[in-house]
Amino acid sequence: MSLSALSSLTQNIETLVDLDQLKAKLALGRPLRVKLGVDPTRPDLTFGHMVVFNKLRQFQDAGHQAVLIIGDFTTLIGDPSGRSSTRPVLTPEEIKANATTYVEQAFRVLDPEKTEVRYNSEWFGKMGFSDCLSLARKMTVARMLERDDFAKRYASNTPISIVEFLYPLLQGYDSIMLDADVELGGTDQTFNLLVGRQLQKEAGKPEQIVMTLPLLVGTDGVRKMSKSYDNYIAFNDSPKDMFGKIMSIGDEAMWTYYRLLLCTTEAEIAAKKAEHPMEMKKQLASRLVNKICGEGRGDYEREQFEKVFSKGDRPDTMPEFAWSELASEAAQARLTDLMAATKLPAFSSKKECRRMIEQGAVKLNDEKVADLNVTLPRPSEPLVIQAGRRNFFRVNP
Repeated sequence: MSLSALSSLTQNIETLVDLDQLKAKLALGRPLRVKLGVDPTRPDLTFGHMVVFNKLRQFQDAGHQAVLIIGDFTTLIGDPSGRSSTRPVLTPEEIKANATTYVEQAFRVLDPEKTEVRYNSEWFGKMGFSDCLSLARKMTVARMLERDDFAKRYASNTPISIVEFLYPLLQGYDSIMLDADVELGGTDQTFNLLVGRQLQKEAGKPEQIVMTLPLLVGTDGVRKMSKSYDNYIAFNDSPKDMFGKIMSIGDEAMWTYYRLLLCTTEAEIAAKKAEHPMEMKKQLASRLVNKICGEGRGDYEREQFEKVFSKGDRPDTMPEFAWSELASEAAQARLTDLMAATKLPAFSSKKECRRMIEQGAVKLNDEKVADLNVTLPRPSEPLVIQAGRRNFFRVNP
């Protein structure tokens, strides 16, 4: 393999164990089995997942075999990585539903023709309690407490479930079952990935290469992207919301997104920094929306964004509701009730709708609304309601 190809595979890697072994595996002249595991704990993947999916796609493009493992069994435990408390337990029905949508979303980045999808219930579902005990003997409590998150919880007298101790062993056992040559993960997964190497060695198998990537910062620019922090961008966000969320990030975070989500090199980023930051952010948002939602959709959302923010115009398209959907057959209705009845994300409650009016952020047919209790009669013509700079909807008679 050429140096440029190796450089591509190791781009953005935070931890690599070990480089010489990776070179030796690549020199074998066969496709490597590159493993990435995800636990379907929620219905949506986020841009934080895209960082490792990008790396798996790079391996695919270099001719290697991507192995996407859906942790439908390990989700019953919950990955304790980076957690200060035990994860809530999901039902098998919830896990199955989440797993289905995870695969569909993953293929927005991965090549489905070059992806082997496996579920770890295939083997764990057949194991008995004696098998579990045999696996548990391969790890000591002292070694488990080397994990930073476990050590902190133990020191602070925060409960640690015994089943959480089993999680790294289960993830490592996946590598044995899949004959993984390489395993990818975030930096919070380093301990788990190293356990995989240990178990493979004890089983007499070649040890996997461990490659970890940085955790993506969320839209707040401070903490890692997480639904728990409400600073995430989801694969299933609407193209409009996705574009808007990307435009909301700070300038420093923007360059991190270029590097980790578009695999832009440092030299390319240095050249982009000479351009206007707003233009660079629009390009970032357009390219990422194109990547996840389909070619051309990001360009369209950029046009709509510029209409609203640069020219003060209405977007070409907006959510539409019939009066009867929002107010039934009532002859009149409060504006706050209509807004809340749309169930659009911007109008999460009537209290939030009132707050927007109080702050002068709401317009009715381009006229600012000042009366908190304004009541509207059933219209004979469409009404356009705007809240803030980005949120529009139309009420039809």
